[in-house]
Amino acid sequence: MLALSAATVGCSAGDAEPGKGVGPIGAQELADRISSDTAPVILDVRTREEFASGHIPGAINLPVNEFATGLPALGLAHDEEIVVHCERGKRAAAAESVLGKSGYTQVRDLSGHMQGWRAAAQPVEGDVQPSGS
Repeated sequence: MLALSAATVGCSAGDAEPGKGVGPIGAQELADRISSDTAPVILDVRTREEFASGHIPGAINLPVNEFATGLPALGLAHDEEIVVHCERGKRAAAAESVLGKSGYTQVRDLSGHMQGWRAAAQPVEGDVQPSGS
């Protein structure tokens, strides 16, 4: 059910439908924007346990299985830039689909997701576990 392709949610700049996503963002660009206080909303759709074990600074955790019901409570503007990520991409694709169908127009996919963020040695908050565990 969560196996949606990138084309389905339009998370590639070249494939995006008008108003449905604005293309991916790389780890370095996002880290630079966090450092310069110009960060978009960062939605981490992993489980609460995954989020607690280490997350991108400033990220909001809204697990994908709670996404449709929890999204309204965030009070996000439909034209607000939102970066969505999970561990590898599958759950983020499902969340991006919900955002697009709900009228959000500035949805971006984090290239490489949390796995790529760690591989790029970007900062992580939380109870960070060694990469081998």
